[in-house]
Amino acid sequence: QLQLVESGGGLVQPGGSLRLSCAASGSTFSGYHMSWYRQAPGKERELVATITSTGGSTTYADSVKGRFTISRDNVKRTVYLQMNSLQPEDTAVYYCNARSMLIYWGQGTQVTVSS
Repeated sequence: QLQLVESGGGLVQPGGSLRLSCAASGSTFSGYHMSWYRQAPGKERELVATITSTGGSTTYADSVKGRFTISRDNVKRTVYLQMNSLQPEDTAVYYCNARSMLIYWGQGTQVTVSS
């Protein structure tokens, strides 16, 4: 079992930045590929970014390339999402996801981009 707890969401003005964190406890964190998803009101959940278990490879949705950066610290058992140049369309609940043989989700953290 792996427990995931997101933090770092909040209200930010357009053009601003936020860093989300997802702290893991329970099972071996370094064995999981980690992803951030988001879900805006009335929309389906979408994949934002993924980082492999070793941190050696990352992928991003086209909508966030060049603005968001995913990273992880396997010693701290935490994955991060640095979000820069935020726009209103980035407003959503952001979820942390861990994938190996099983899949785990965090409870989500709200990000609101508004002036």
